[in-house]
Amino acid sequence: MSPEISNSVQKKIKELISRYPKKQAAILPVIHLVQRELGHISEDSEQWVADLLEISPVRVREVVTFYSMLSQKPLGKYHIQVCTNLSCSILGAEKLIEHLSHKLGIKPGETSEDGKFTLTTVECLGACEQAPNIMVNYDYYGHVDKEKVDQILSELDE
Repeated sequence: MSPEISNSVQKKIKELISRYPKKQAAILPVIHLVQRELGHISEDSEQWVADLLEISPVRVREVVTFYSMLSQKPLGKYHIQVCTNLSCSILGAEKLIEHLSHKLGIKPGETSEDGKFTLTTVECLGACEQAPNIMVNYDYYGHVDKEKVDQILSELDE
């Protein structure tokens, strides 16, 4: 069964692949486009990417399971990732996780019943100078505290 990837995204993927001397090198950006389109990377979409790039499905699975920004299960409309690396932890990441869990009614690794929020922890978001930091979908927020989290959440509803 092939995934429901729109013609416009398939066109973007083909254009993207044409930029690489070997199409297999486009694996990560192709997977990103598929996830943006479908909301996650299913087994069917792994197989579709493997067939498209003429690589083993296991190679696609390796990439999908390696990167924390990729998900094998559907995510909420807003995927909130909290960095738990040393800098963020020292500066309050655990308190942010507790606050978000309480506010959203979910624990890390869960999605709210309404499908609006998914909360995850990640080892590093690569912005230690802005610790503690979070990422909502593809947007970074640094120097985050409980008040800033509340502000970010209220702006998502607007």
